[in-house]
Amino acid sequence: MQKTQKLTLAVLIQAALISTAYASEQSEAKGFIEDAEGSVLFRTGFIDRDKKNVPAGSDTRSSAQSAIFDLESGYTKGIVGFGVGVVGDGSFKLGENSHAGNGMIPLHNNGNKDAQGRVDAYDHWARGGANVKARISNTEVRYGTQVLDLPVLASNTGRMVPEYFTGVLATSHEIENLEVIAGKFTKNQYSDQINTDGENLDRAGVWGAKYKFNDALNASYYGLDSKNKLERHYVNANYKQALANDSSLTYDFSGYHTEFDEQATTYSSTIGNKDVSGRSNNIWAISGTYNTGAHNVMLAYQQNTGNTGYDYGQNADGYQSIYLPNSYLSDFVGNHEKSAQVQYSYDFGAMNVPGLTWTTAYVYGWDINVAGTAQEGKENEFFNQVKYTVQSGFAKDASLRVRNSIYRANNAYENAYIGDTNEWRIFLDIPVKLF
Repeated sequence: MQKTQKLTLAVLIQAALISTAYASEQSEAKGFIEDAEGSVLFRTGFIDRDKKNVPAGSDTRSSAQSAIFDLESGYTKGIVGFGVGVVGDGSFKLGENSHAGNGMIPLHNNGNKDAQGRVDAYDHWARGGANVKARISNTEVRYGTQVLDLPVLASNTGRMVPEYFTGVLATSHEIENLEVIAGKFTKNQYSDQINTDGENLDRAGVWGAKYKFNDALNASYYGLDSKNKLERHYVNANYKQALANDSSLTYDFSGYHTEFDEQATTYSSTIGNKDVSGRSNNIWAISGTYNTGAHNVMLAYQQNTGNTGYDYGQNADGYQSIYLPNSYLSDFVGNHEKSAQVQYSYDFGAMNVPGLTWTTAYVYGWDINVAGTAQEGKENEFFNQVKYTVQSGFAKDASLRVRNSIYRANNAYENAYIGDTNEWRIFLDIPVKLF
């Protein structure tokens, strides 16, 4: 029996055998219709990537309108409750979008460009799927199309519409403050793909747990085994220290260990050699965040070891599977790379403008091994984001988010990764609760 099948079975047995000290979620079920929820997120989005040192036509620019829906029934009453859900999206492009290609809009002919560097983008498209769910006590099993939020298998939500996975996931809360998960997924559809298995996922098993020791300390571990691609492990520990005058200092440690199979894809420029066997990577980060009133300051250090850089998404392992602090436009994941960050955030609620926030950060990376040269690779990014969320009235919870990244690399790393880029992302989100 496969590892993930054993883990899923263990989660279900746990639900049947463990008697908890707090109320069962299923015992409080009101009914299939009574607990139903439905919402639609109307999103207008724009992404512009201005490539500075590449041939004309390499810039990408996309704008579109989407409706992202999430419909969930409640659970039927009884020892075992059953229900259904639907997730999906419908979109259309705004303007010609002849320079699309940044993961936002599907492209005809696999994104081939004409002589003028233009692409043929879809005018409109729709995606999504259904799932079924069952719950016993405080354990849920769900099968079908899902948006995942796991450190080792996370759906990208930074484009117009989310990345979808198809498979089964069991989530258990039978022990207070402990969450245990196990599952298996067989399809992966990226944000700009029409094909429901556009990433050609064979089989990815996931497992893990997170535990809240108290209000100040929590820790987690997650694993992933993607057939013929990679095996990955993630750990995290987070501790919040209360200080005087309602201030706090938060310490966070997180890290990944990845073993790549021979069939896996990694950035060839950061491997450091042509041998595709025995590729592995360790990446870890530690950060400290000081919060006082409206001010938030974070310092972070991140480091890679192994014979290749950290790579994610390329192997149908989730295009947001990098739960590390030094991740903006660049993720600072080059072979042997070290990086340091300073971040500052301010909440304008302190100036009687509730809902308005600003975040700025600078990240510097160095000591990158680049294939084909003995020169040290270096990169840096200056990041800014302003977000406003409406606090009340008919437009309550609507938000406007504007972010900008200015990314630069030295000559050794310029053609090995992203390349010098100025990026803008603008998203207007209007959530509507249906029921």
